[in-house]
Amino acid sequence: MVTNTSFYKFIKNRVTFEYLLNCSYHCRMKLKTRNYSIEKLQAVARILKTIAHPVKLEILQALEAEEPLDVSTICKRINSHCEISMMSHHLAKMKDNGLLKSEKRGKQVFYQIADRHLLKIFDCMETCDLI
Repeated sequence: MVTNTSFYKFIKNRVTFEYLLNCSYHCRMKLKTRNYSIEKLQAVARILKTIAHPVKLEILQALEAEEPLDVSTICKRINSHCEISMMSHHLAKMKDNGLLKSEKRGKQVFYQIADRHLLKIFDCMETCDLI
């Protein structure tokens, strides 16, 4: 005969066991053996270091929506209050590291994203449990 207490323990243990199996499965799915070359790791570190500023991420968002844009238009589109001189500095750094391309039209310089795969960083930000 099964008492209420033993039945409760059975259900509790069963649920715990199923939870552990499920968790173990998901943990194995997330764990992958990665073996990137040092060159690739250095390139990724350079990219992450370059965009590791809120204004630079806002620049990418603005250029994602519409490109090419000139410096003054980017300044107007982003939420951060950034002077044109500082914006030019950010854009030059991003261009020097290969994240942006530029085209000069008269006195204005227009910027666009060099490789749109870079925008996947926003997908990572949305799904990351750390943020």
